[in-house]
Amino acid sequence: MAKQEHQTGYGDYIKGFIASLILTMIPFYFAATKSLPTTATVAILLVCAVVQLVVHLVYFLHMDRSEQGLWNSMSFIFTAIIVLILIAGSIWIMVNLHVNMLL
Repeated sequence: MAKQEHQTGYGDYIKGFIASLILTMIPFYFAATKSLPTTATVAILLVCAVVQLVVHLVYFLHMDRSEQGLWNSMSFIFTAIIVLILIAGSIWIMVNLHVNMLL
């Protein structure tokens, strides 16, 4: 079986790093200066967080349309589903525990 390697130059890592820095500094600036209302600051923070997640997935985890990238994407989706099941199950258990302890 041939060894598959993903060839990525340093340029892609630098682009991802710069994009991550910018996407971190934008919400930090608005939170530190309090120049916008709280709801707008939270909205900017959430948008930047989602965009930064995509930047990390593409530039650092190499989730692209190649064959190896599709396998990476499938394992990421599986992991996300398992994490969501764990979080939802934990919340469900805690809500039931809260309801049953009050009765």
